[in-house]
Amino acid sequence: MKTLKVMTSLVACGALAGPAWAQVNATQGIEDYRAMLQDGNPADLFEAKGEDLWKKKRGPKNASLEACDLGKGPGVVKGAFVELPRFFADTGRVQDLESRLLTCMEVLQGLNAAEIAATRFGRGEQNNMTALATWISAESKGMKFNLPTAHPQEKVFYEVGKRLFFQRGGPHDFSCASCHGEDGKRIRLQDLPNLTKNPGDGVGFAAWPAYRVSNGQMWGMQQRLNDCYRQQRFPYPGFGSDATIALGVYLGVHSQGSKSVAPAIKR
Repeated sequence: MKTLKVMTSLVACGALAGPAWAQVNATQGIEDYRAMLQDGNPADLFEAKGEDLWKKKRGPKNASLEACDLGKGPGVVKGAFVELPRFFADTGRVQDLESRLLTCMEVLQGLNAAEIAATRFGRGEQNNMTALATWISAESKGMKFNLPTAHPQEKVFYEVGKRLFFQRGGPHDFSCASCHGEDGKRIRLQDLPNLTKNPGDGVGFAAWPAYRVSNGQMWGMQQRLNDCYRQQRFPYPGFGSDATIALGVYLGVHSQGSKSVAPAIKR
């Protein structure tokens, strides 16, 4: 009933008031709607599954992921999420949470990383990957993003991510910046944060993984970026590709000091 009242108020705002007043009230209505849903965020189910998967012995090597190093030492989860993506010496590359988990699943458990990367989102081990990312992000909820930027590769990835963010292309000549490069933009009733600067606590990068109410799915950052490319009519990037990780570095650095609200809930 509460949800119905909120959505009814959104319609009323648009029908009976001027555009500016309606936008303010529609935005507030959506925020109220999200707040109500947050009390029963379905992400909780993925979080519980992710914790179980972290501790469960699986794969050809019959091992858990409890020795996985996410950047703060083997097995240390708390605080790791808000310092990713980062450079890892053992792989010699910058990795985000999901690509790092892919490494651990292959090295520790003997699972086929290439096969997992090629699996569609929401299926098989990709479903498990999302659950793991959800739980790991929850362990750093409320903590401030503080991505390391001292390593040369971290600096390179930031610059590459910046170029990709502003790169226009595709049949509509879109870029990430087309939607997220200015203040005050929105699509339908959805406010679009300006990601060229720090958008604030729990906005943009600081809100993923998140549960999508509109399609009943849990999305990690890799899927979020993949869908952005889809909307730009670009070819899909490879899972855990340097391009998506570079964009993660660019967005993460601009979220420096913002508190993570992941796993969040989105429209």
